[in-house]
Amino acid sequence: MSEIKIFRVMGTYVKNRKKYLFRKEVRALKEKDAVEKVLCEITSIGLLRRQVKIEEIKEIEPHKAENYLIRELSSQ
Repeated sequence: MSEIKIFRVMGTYVKNRKKYLFRKEVRALKEKDAVEKVLCEITSIGLLRRQVKIEEIKEIEPHKAENYLIRELSSQ
């Protein structure tokens, strides 16, 4: 059985000629699944996938997660 991991995905996107940075923490089985989940969240604000640039993806320990909900779900 696979273990759920926590990934921190960081990147940028451009909207209305402004560049925005983002950092999302998601729970996923694989790195590919984490990227897909982040892209779904980011593009829900009216962006296209080609406008989003993923710069870094790394697996983090549960106690290092900044998102309270993710940290609590992983500590159980």
